[in-house]
Formats: sequence, C-alpha cells, structure tokens
Amino acid sequence: MLSRMTPQRPALIVADRWQDYQLLDCGDGLKQERWGAYTLVRPDPQIIWPRAGAAGTDAKWDHWDGFYHRSETGGGKWEFRRPLPDHWTVRYPSLKLTFKIHPTSFKHTGLFPEQAVNWEWLTAKIVRQVAQSGRPINVLNLFGYTGAATCAAAAAGASVCHVDAAEGMVKWCRENATLSGLADAPIRYIADDCLKFVRREFKRGRRYDAIIMDPPTYGRGSTGEMWKLEDHLWPLLTECRQLLSETPLFFLINAYTARLSPTVVGNLLATLLPDRGTITAGEVGLPVQRDGKVLPCGIYGRWEA
Repeated sequence: MLSRMTPQRPALIVADRWQDYQLLDCGDGLKQERWGAYTLVRPDPQIIWPRAGAAGTDAKWDHWDGFYHRSETGGGKWEFRRPLPDHWTVRYPSLKLTFKIHPTSFKHTGLFPEQAVNWEWLTAKIVRQVAQSGRPINVLNLFGYTGAATCAAAAAGASVCHVDAAEGMVKWCRENATLSGLADAPIRYIADDCLKFVRREFKRGRRYDAIIMDPPTYGRGSTGEMWKLEDHLWPLLTECRQLLSETPLFFLINAYTARLSPTVVGNLLATLLPDRGTITAGEVGLPVQRDGKVLPCGIYGRWEA
C-alpha cells in the first residue's frame, strides 16, 4: 500500500551568500543590481511597491551603468551611460563557480542569482551521495538555460546531461563550464526539444539519478514545437519519471510563472512520486540591500530520497 505524501508548508529560501552580486534596491517596477563591477537597472513586474524615500528621503538611483527601458509595445532596449564590455564574469566562490554575464536584448543577463540556493542544495546532495556510494551520479538538467545548475552539479562530481532548445544557451553553458574549470567534466550538451529528448532517452535505456527542470510558461522547441506550461508540464513529468534510476536522489522543479503556486508544484511531485521521499516547496528570493526586504523571484519544488 502506498503511503500518502503531503508536501511540507511552502517556505521562502533566500540567496544571501553572494559577493559579486547584490540587489541594491527595488521599487516602482524596477530593480537596481550590482553585477560585479557594473550596476544595472531592470524592470520586474512583481515590484509593485514604491521606491524607498517616499517619506521625504532621496529615492533617486543616480548610480547605474545600464538601464533597460521596457517598451509599451513589447520588448525594450538598453541605455548605457558608458561603454560596457560585451560580457564580463561574476564568481560564486563557495562553489568555485564562474559565470559569463551579458545584457541581452530581452533584459536578462544570462544568470538567475536567486537560484544559488538550489545550487547549494543540489551540490550537498550530490557530494554526500558520491562519498557514500563511490559511484557517479547521473543528472539530467532540462530547460537548462546557460547552465548554472549544470555547472554546480558537475563541480559536485556528477555526470550531467544539459538540454535546452536554444543552441545559443547550450553554447553559453559550455562557456560557463570552461570558466568554472569544468571544460573536461562529463557534461553532455544537447540542443533539443525537452519532451522529445526525454522520450528518446527512455527508448535508449538511459536512466538518471536526479532531474532538474526550469520550464518556461510559454516556449518553442528546437523545431518550432509549442510549449505551454499548464498543458505540457504534467506529460513531461510522467515521461521523466520513467527515466529515474532505481535509487533516485532528487527531483527539482523551478518555475517563474505567477500562474503556479509552490503548493501546486509540491502537489505535482507528490502525485508523481507518491510512495517515497520528502517533498518541500516554496519561493526563492533575493535580499534587498537597502532596506532588508526580500524580492520573491520564483518558486521551487524539491523531492528528495
């Protein structure tokens, strides 16, 4: 008889161990961030509170190097006060990782710093398991973007398969691996539609001890396939369940859509893996240097053996 599994109460975890990154201030739909030597201002729709200083103190952000102005018709563009390099790097010393930062035309920089809490968590899980078992841990990272989690898992001693539909993101992952001293690490770099890849992996007989995924709300596969989170996440999860090894270590889901609550992600994992393990779910966030607030930056669900 299967035991009933209920996810624990949603929890907020905060990425507060950064040195090269700081969320300096936020308000009025904008956030001011320090990325290494450069300060950028970018929009964030969740920041609906006013900037500090409404009671009479100065709330102006006079110091910034790049400002992303959103267009009312969609998209936007960067304004730079001084010439910035095409890209630069930031380090996450506690895990000995280095990442390439590049302000893209769609406001992103190539890194989600709040995810450092998940890098720390999965690193600890992998290091402990490798030490106990002495065998390599196989990790699948779907919708892997520029590969921060891939690099963290590889640095911890895992073999990693990194999958993203965008060839440019897969190339960026390879660059981050090289910057982090992982050029020769056992990482497979795959540009493919995630659902199709997972189905092929099952037919090939490959199995994974851990799965990470960061599915978008909407997206397109490598050959134009449409992805819609509400319609396609559960079918993908059921396909992924078939790829788990006989002794799986963890299953991590990240999401940035406001349409899902942490409880929903926890319920998905409880339905997917009902008979074993522990489930936690919640929000990830970044501390605001100016006033101590926490900016929520997405949700997570974790199943662990």
